[in-house]
Amino acid sequence: MPHFEIDCSENIIKQKPPNEIMQKVYDTAEATNLFDKGDIKVRINPFKHYNIGNTKDDFIHIFANIMEGRTITQKSNLSKDMITELKIMFPKVSIISINIRDFEKATYCNKSMV
Repeated sequence: MPHFEIDCSENIIKQKPPNEIMQKVYDTAEATNLFDKGDIKVRINPFKHYNIGNTKDDFIHIFANIMEGRTITQKSNLSKDMITELKIMFPKVSIISINIRDFEKATYCNKSMV
């Protein structure tokens, strides 16, 4: 159920293949044991056109959408683990970030629920 959407500068996928980046995000999320195996979804959106403080500096930002119920500590550890792994993978990229948003169980719906 968790969705990890990776926004990045187009140059990022020239440094490493998209599948390798997505697999790193998947493996890092799975290693936290916060999610059921097979439920993690990862997508990548490379941007050709962007403006980072009037520069074309490379960037990676992950929007993590997860079902509510995890503690602040669990979410903080997930964020730190994700950034740690991406820093290792991209040591020269200065802008690497993540934010985590909770889905509300009461308002979430998918195809199998109706």
